[in-house]
Amino acid sequence: MLQQLIDLGVLAFRQINSRGNFKPHVSLKFMSAEGRSVTFSIDTTRNPRKCLQPDAYLITHAHSDHNGKSAMLSERALCSDKTAKVLEMRYGKTYKGSIMGVCDSIEVADVTVHTFSTGHTPGSTAFYWENDVGTRILVTGDVKDPSMLPKCDVLITEANYGDPGDTTCYFEDDVAGLEQLLEESSCVALGAYAFGKAQRVVELVRSLGYDDVIEMEAKSLELTRCILEGAGNVVGLGEAGGNTLCVVPPWDLDRLAWHTSKYVMSGRSDFRYPSIQISDHLDVRGLTDMVHQLDPEFTVVYHPGGHRPGRFAAHLNYLGYDAVSIDMIDNVLRNDFF
Repeated sequence: MLQQLIDLGVLAFRQINSRGNFKPHVSLKFMSAEGRSVTFSIDTTRNPRKCLQPDAYLITHAHSDHNGKSAMLSERALCSDKTAKVLEMRYGKTYKGSIMGVCDSIEVADVTVHTFSTGHTPGSTAFYWENDVGTRILVTGDVKDPSMLPKCDVLITEANYGDPGDTTCYFEDDVAGLEQLLEESSCVALGAYAFGKAQRVVELVRSLGYDDVIEMEAKSLELTRCILEGAGNVVGLGEAGGNTLCVVPPWDLDRLAWHTSKYVMSGRSDFRYPSIQISDHLDVRGLTDMVHQLDPEFTVVYHPGGHRPGRFAAHLNYLGYDAVSIDMIDNVLRNDFF
């Protein structure tokens, strides 16, 4: 099956670090239309300066498990302008690479790279380009809304919730539950991670018609004001005098007044407080529908670690889509080349 990917002019692999372990996520080697060998590393850590460098480090978004903290320090880094801002705010370092907008294009190593929104976090992007034989390559990162993504020949995608045998990989956002909560209580605290989930919650409650002030924990507030258009009147904790909606990280809920109604914006069940299902990812049905929509000849599943990439690739194969997980490619390359 790996030969099919090579026939499309693409080699997917993970690089080996100095300790002999596979580096995170994935790298792609291909030929540009001008006949140049090009390597793009996606959501991976930087190579030491003394080592061979890829032509670009593509950063899909600023969550820590996508390694932007490392890649942002390379002049070969590439991400959206919002992702660059968030990386600088979260890690206190200067982003040194190139930036582009979402739904934009840029020339990298004689390759025209296009970006498309994935709806995962503000500024999250999928990267798309063509190689020398016209193969259309799409790398998604994490996805919440695939409606803007283009059809492709080779799809490189994630499988956070891609195991069809795991009941936790099936879910729907409980927007109705959130709306009911806003209607019934005047003093509500929502537990949401500072980057990504907090902005999604603000965006959702505004879309539900809530136009009053929202209090936010300091880091959540800073990020929201910087990257979320239409956030409305958002202020720091206590600045609105209480009896209003507030958004804080889940672990800060205990610090709020006892009479506040407290909920966690998550499908997880291991929090102290009741949860409302609001996810930044597609479930296994959404991921499968996305593959059907994009109609690739071949799919490589590369994120996260553990068994889910392999389970999702096997699920796609069962449905008639040619697919392989990155760990299976690693095993083939080790046997053939090491």
